[in-house]
Amino acid sequence: MASDMIILSKTFNLLEWLLPKAEKFPKLYRFTVTQRLMNAALDFQDYLFEAQSMRGKARQLQLQKCDAALNRLRLYLRLANHWQWLSTGQYEHVSQMVAEIGRLLGGWIKQNTNK
Repeated sequence: MASDMIILSKTFNLLEWLLPKAEKFPKLYRFTVTQRLMNAALDFQDYLFEAQSMRGKARQLQLQKCDAALNRLRLYLRLANHWQWLSTGQYEHVSQMVAEIGRLLGGWIKQNTNK
């Protein structure tokens, strides 16, 4: 399905932008907050790939995992902004990327529920 590919492409773009930024976060938090942020982003992509190959109830459950990972990512991004690890402009940019991905995910969840 084409919409599956769009969300995967947008997620790749997010990772491509985010991971180099996260490498510059303070070393003190590299193995805690930074690692969790990167794990949430990478887990989200992994869950998407898995959901793409599933059908029915299994896909619905996997999409719920995607939603939870995206929510964790939002939290860690808010913390990074709060602690000024991201500039206001960077935070606005990544928030827009995440919001668009969230809308695509929401559409996929709704579409899967209606089947």
